[in-house]
Amino acid sequence: MDPRRSGQDVIRCELCKENVGEMYCDFCHIRLCIPCIGSHIANGYDNHKVVPFQKRKSTLVYARCTIHENKRNKFKCVECNVCLCSLCVSSNSHKGHDLVHLSQVNLTTKQSVRKDARELKNIISPTYDAIVSELESQVAGLDNAYDEVIFSIIQHGEKLHKEVDNVIGNMKNELNEMKNSHLDILKKKLDGVVQQRNSIQQAMRYLWEIEQSNEIMEIMVYKSRIEEFRQLPPKVQITLPTFNAKSINTEDMRNIFGFLTRFSSALDEQGYTLKRKQPEIKEFLNEEELVTTFITELEGLNSIAVVGNENIWISRKASDMNCFDSEGRLTKTIHSSTGEIPNDIAVTEDGDILYTDWKSSSINVVKNGPGNIEEKITLHGWIPVNLCVTFFNDLLVSMYKEDGSESKVVRYTDFVEKQTIQYGDNGQQLLSANNFIKYLAENRNRDICVADNGANAVVVVAQNGRLRFQYKGQPQSSPNQQQFHPFGIATDSQSHILTSDSDDHCIHIIDADGNFLRHLNSFSDPWGICVDENDILYVAELITGNVKKIKYLKIFYAPFRRRDSVLLCCCLSVGPPTVSVHFLRKKCSY
Repeated sequence: MDPRRSGQDVIRCELCKENVGEMYCDFCHIRLCIPCIGSHIANGYDNHKVVPFQKRKSTLVYARCTIHENKRNKFKCVECNVCLCSLCVSSNSHKGHDLVHLSQVNLTTKQSVRKDARELKNIISPTYDAIVSELESQVAGLDNAYDEVIFSIIQHGEKLHKEVDNVIGNMKNELNEMKNSHLDILKKKLDGVVQQRNSIQQAMRYLWEIEQSNEIMEIMVYKSRIEEFRQLPPKVQITLPTFNAKSINTEDMRNIFGFLTRFSSALDEQGYTLKRKQPEIKEFLNEEELVTTFITELEGLNSIAVVGNENIWISRKASDMNCFDSEGRLTKTIHSSTGEIPNDIAVTEDGDILYTDWKSSSINVVKNGPGNIEEKITLHGWIPVNLCVTFFNDLLVSMYKEDGSESKVVRYTDFVEKQTIQYGDNGQQLLSANNFIKYLAENRNRDICVADNGANAVVVVAQNGRLRFQYKGQPQSSPNQQQFHPFGIATDSQSHILTSDSDDHCIHIIDADGNFLRHLNSFSDPWGICVDENDILYVAELITGNVKKIKYLKIFYAPFRRRDSVLLCCCLSVGPPTVSVHFLRKKCSY
């Protein structure tokens, strides 16, 4: 296709300008066709890294050593805070110093970048949006607030007729001056907040660029500004002027008519708090939609965990844990350290894989690859079964006693035991005493939801461990009229609780108080389930080895209709140390 004669062309080689650019040099950042690779790397193979175009920017670009020109800096000396090549490392200058590979620095820094980006996107930026909206509302409502005072003045002035006209005019002028001063303060504050919000948005773009970058020096110089952005601006508080009327007396009109209190302003350092982004209101689709089906060609799928929208981790009735990309392609396989079947898997906020090992009675973490398995928790007399990572990065683990006489859920913070959930107010065990699976999920209200397969019930307890309710299914409305046997469990942004019933080939959805809402029926032997950040349901089918992505929610749009309402204009006045709030009630229709 001739690019001069067409509106769209394929990606072409940047050397010959003719062939399709199937490859990419990660060091030089240019597209290459296969015939041009040889000429491109002719000046030195070590100076180039050619990869398929789809995997561009996947190679870290290390800076050249300033001392040894033919070497690249791949290490960092912790004590000296300098980058080193392999020859520098072997020199006496850094003998005995702690060294870290720059790939680990890259990984740690990008984890920090992603964490900062999440906080900026989900907490700080929405908070600044709310602050801007509040200040804009104050500016928009300022005229109404001052008109309220003017209206009081005029109403009182009408009683005094012509002899108070001069006094009224003077007071209106005073109010206008105060209003201008008030407006100047609010606009100045608004400009400052808008400027800070723009800085945050610019920082978010910069973080995105760093996260996408493979230039190690750009990553090395990154410094987090998150502490700066966490410092919210002081809140403006202004006390509006008020009109105090006196009895009419023609001898001293000014004093009789009344007086205005001056508005005042102050900065309240504790006026704003960080706010999390509120979830959208969603409703059920009439029928669930099958987004896609991944054929894993694995047998006995039991647990599933999704990292963002890119990585899907699956465990099965074998020693391996497998990671698939969003297209269903196998990208990574990890084996348990003991060679036994993991009872369950979960993913931490930093992307590390956790799994339970019944043979060693342990909870293990996999960091940065298959060979980095670390045993974090070892139980004595108890066998770990299932686990989940909470929204605040705590770890919940269900477990049973080795003789099967007791079951409980334990909360860990930084892998230190903080809470045990085992008995109800009546002293009875909350969970069935056996070695059956007990998948876990935390709801948005901090409730702990347990799919207690041995009790044929979903057991939900509050954050403090007190029983809230048990859900034992809806056999009269189940697709195949089978007894309820919960297996996997998950929650979504609307605080719905979803649990799979492999025997009945369906998924039950209940609300946060245990009321049945509906079934999803597009499955064969559903077992492990999870819901991603976009409320897409992932279901691992035990027998078929398939993973299904299901959409079952849509954004709720309230119907627009004309109605009368009362408009409340709230004007907050800032002043030391009092705060006045005025409401202007007006009838309006829309």
